[in-house]
Amino acid sequence: MKICYIVAMVAEAQPFIERYGIQKVEGFFAPLPCQLYEGEVNGTTLYVVLNGQQNGSDLVGCEAATVATLSAIQRLHPDLIINSGTCGAFRAKGADIAEVYIGNGVMFHDRRVPGDDAWGTQSLGNYPVWAGSQQLAATLGMKMGKVTTGSSLDMQPCDLEMIQQHGGELKDMEGAAVGFVCTLLTTPILYVKSVTDLCDGGAETFEEFSRNLSKACEALRVANERVIDYLTKQIQGF
Repeated sequence: MKICYIVAMVAEAQPFIERYGIQKVEGFFAPLPCQLYEGEVNGTTLYVVLNGQQNGSDLVGCEAATVATLSAIQRLHPDLIINSGTCGAFRAKGADIAEVYIGNGVMFHDRRVPGDDAWGTQSLGNYPVWAGSQQLAATLGMKMGKVTTGSSLDMQPCDLEMIQQHGGELKDMEGAAVGFVCTLLTTPILYVKSVTDLCDGGAETFEEFSRNLSKACEALRVANERVIDYLTKQIQGF
C-alpha cells in the first residue's frame, strides 16, 4: 500500500516528517518546485509531497496544489491521497482553534461562473472523498466537516454566502484543487484539516492564523499519527 500526503506549507508537514523520520528525495520533481519525502511505516510506503517554495515562501493556493497533486499521482501511483493542512472554521458551527476534522465533502467557494446548471456544477466542484472517511472519523472519534476552497486567505461576503448556501464548515486554499485532480485520475482522497482561525471570531485572519499556526500544526501531527496507524494497522486496503 502507498499513501501520499499533499501538503502546502513546511510548517504543516515538518512535525509529521520528523515524527516518522522520512527522508527528502532531492530533485525528484525537478524542475518543478514540489518536494518529495519518502519512508515506510508499518510496512506501508509513505510519501509526503510539499507544494514547494518560490521567492523564499511556501507556495500556497490552488495552482501549486494542482501541480503537486498531478505530479505525485503520475510519478508515485499512490493508493490514497491525503490532503493535510490548516484551515479556517466557524465558531457558530462548534469549531475551536487546533481542532482537527476529517473532510466529508469538498468544493470551491470563490468560482462564480454564470450560466446554466452545467457551468455552475463545474465551478462548485463537489468532488467525492474517500469512501472510508466516515468510518475512519467514527473510529478515531474525530469531527467531520465540508471543506470549501478559495484562492485567498481572506473571505469576501460573496464567499461567505456561497459557503453558507452549500453547508461549508472548513475554509482552505488547496483542498478542492487536490480533489479535482484526484477525481480526474480516479485516486481516492482523504482530508485531514486543523483549525488555525475562526472565520466568524472577529479577529484579523492573518494575525489569528499566524498566532495559532504552531499549535494547529502540532494537533495536526497527532491526528495524522492516529490516521496512519488506523490505515496501516486496522485496514488492509481501499
